[in-house]
Amino acid sequence: MPKQVRTRPVNANQARAYVWKAEEYLAAADDSLEARRLIAATSLAIHAAINAADALTGVRVGRRAAGHDHDEALDLLGQAGADGAEVAKELARLLPLKTRAEYDPADIPRSTAEKAVERARHCVAIARGAVASSGAPPGRTVGGTRPRPG
Repeated sequence: MPKQVRTRPVNANQARAYVWKAEEYLAAADDSLEARRLIAATSLAIHAAINAADALTGVRVGRRAAGHDHDEALDLLGQAGADGAEVAKELARLLPLKTRAEYDPADIPRSTAEKAVERARHCVAIARGAVASSGAPPGRTVGGTRPRPG
C-alpha cells in the first residue's frame, strides 16, 4: 500500500506566492554564503527548495505536502512529471542537511553550503518556469512588492 501523503490544496495565486518565498529564501542564502554564514546559507537554501517544491506541486498537482515530514513532498513531487522528478532529486539531497544545519552544533563546510545553494537555485528555477508557464498571475521579483496570495 502506498504511503499516504497529507496535502493541502494550492491555487495559482498561492503557487506564485510559494515561488516568491523560494526566491526570497534563495536571495538570503546567496547573501549568507557571500558573508560566510554557511549554516544560515544552507538552512535558507533548504527552505528555498521546499517552497519551490510547494510551488511546483501546486501548479502541476494542485496540492502541496502538508505533513510534518518534509520527505512527504518527495512523494508528491513524483506526481509532478519530469520537473517534479528533478526537484525531488535535489530536495532529497538537501533534506538530510536540514537537521544538521538547524540543530546540530557542528559547522557546515563551505563546499556543502555552496552545493546546497546551487541545488536550491536549480529547484527555484524549475518552479519559476512551471509557475510562469501555468498562467499564474504575474508577480514581482525579489526585493519588490507583491500582492497578498488569495
